Amino acid sequence: MTRILKNIKGDKTIWAIVAVLAIFSFLPVYSASTNLVYVAGTGTTLGYLLKHAILLLLGFVIVYATHKIPYRYFSGISVLMIPVVLLLLIFTLTQGTVINGANASRWIHIPFIGVGFQTSTLAAVVLMMYVSRYLARNKEKQIEFKESFLYLWLPVGLVLLLILPANFSTTAITFSMVVLLTFFGGYPIKYISMILGVGVLALALFIITVKAFPDTIKNSRINTWSSRVENFISGNTEDNYQAEKAKIAFASGEIYGKGPGKSAQKNFLPQSSSDFIYAIIGEEFGLIGAVFIILLYLGLLFRIVIIATKTETIFGTLLVLGVGFPIIFQALINMAVAVGLIPVTGQPLPLISTGGTSIWMTCFAIGIVLSVSASNGKVLYKSDKEELENPLDILHEAVG
Repeated sequence: MTRILKNIKGDKTIWAIVAVLAIFSFLPVYSASTNLVYVAGTGTTLGYLLKHAILLLLGFVIVYATHKIPYRYFSGISVLMIPVVLLLLIFTLTQGTVINGANASRWIHIPFIGVGFQTSTLAAVVLMMYVSRYLARNKEKQIEFKESFLYLWLPVGLVLLLILPANFSTTAITFSMVVLLTFFGGYPIKYISMILGVGVLALALFIITVKAFPDTIKNSRINTWSSRVENFISGNTEDNYQAEKAKIAFASGEIYGKGPGKSAQKNFLPQSSSDFIYAIIGEEFGLIGAVFIILLYLGLLFRIVIIATKTETIFGTLLVLGVGFPIIFQALINMAVAVGLIPVTGQPLPLISTGGTSIWMTCFAIGIVLSVSASNGKVLYKSDKEELENPLDILHEAVG
């Protein structure tokens, strides 16, 4: 253990924030798991807690292993991973997985391990790495839309189109982050405006097509999205069950909360350990606990920005922003849903909600940020300052 601690590099504040979020998560997860045990009648509270502990432990292994990889390697890794991600997304859509009788077409089952994996979450991280690579390699060039369409927007469009039918919220978040990253990367504003228009038009056409021909995309969740938005706009409390229970949880928590394990609404919220875990935090730890969690994520955002500004290479800066901002954005969306500011989206709270895919991909992204921060202040050689020209160079360097 001492040897491992000595080899931990990168921003110590990020390590501390991640550790605090992970340790704190055991309290609401253990409390909320009683809903699955006594209401749904599955498993035991200790079993769910142990599973969450194992997922977090593997997550920290991912953080440690990833932060030891020189960040310039992620440039080539993203190119190698894009075809893999596309194949995984196609496979996920075609298999139409059903879990407990419900449509779960966002997941694939990993054999021998017995757990599900949400491929869209991996795709989002890989896509941000790929966009960072493209922008860094073309920073000093005059970008032509025809060329950028082939090497940037075509891969982005394919990935988002494959995520969209089963996971609108992840598609919207990823698209927003890509657009934001292109803005930071100096991509021409006129082209960004054009892409935004095309994105909105493509979404509208998709919705119209699915509504008019519901059998064309069997695993589409368009009816779920539309009903959530309609209920939110109309204020329909009867069909907005989860959001109303979340509001009750916050109201009953008041300033100091009811105390750990004393939530009542956890027995009524179907997703109390994942999508609505922030409501459980608000009920059990009150306004103080809810604000404390917000401050932790804002602290993480602050450190991400600091690392990005101190990084010596364009790719490093864009990479940190590309994989770091979505973590904070997802956290804000989860909390906004819990307090009723936006419609229900189904986004977990990073590093706190249960779910292996969310934890592992968040840890992967954190590991990348730490890899970049570990390089700050070091003497950079030419090979460090320039992204690898060919992704296969990674394999050559590894063998060499």
